[in-house]
Amino acid sequence: MKDALQGDCTRYAPGIEIMSVRVTKPTIPESIRRNFEQMEEERTKALIAIEKQRVVEKEAETSKKMAISEAEKIANVSKILMEQKLMEKDSARKQQEIENQIYMAREKSLADAYFYRVLKEAEANKLKLTPQFLELKFVEAIADNTKIFFGEK
Repeated sequence: MKDALQGDCTRYAPGIEIMSVRVTKPTIPESIRRNFEQMEEERTKALIAIEKQRVVEKEAETSKKMAISEAEKIANVSKILMEQKLMEKDSARKQQEIENQIYMAREKSLADAYFYRVLKEAEANKLKLTPQFLELKFVEAIADNTKIFFGEK
């Protein structure tokens, strides 16, 4: 403290030399001291109240953020489940379409095979049922019949 005072004196008032510095503790009257202590106590209480309010606000903000985060998480889970159900339904629909196509192809091939068989039988019958063949069958039928009646009765 002496050096600081000496530096200022040398700068502003040359020639003054400080020999020593003594600081005395003042005696404060009791009423002023009590008044000051009360003011300090009230100021401390006010600071504590302000700090408590800040803590409450921070806690409210934190709980709000947590609630928002939880709601977003639930919404995301719901969205994922919905997409999964849509994908399952789409997959089932595609599988059903494939099964329907297989069934239609099988039925078409059976119908084509039946048509081809009937067509070939018709062609074979056309070649087989000539007038000579029909006459032969007529003669065989008559020969197999043991009773032949000629005449009117």
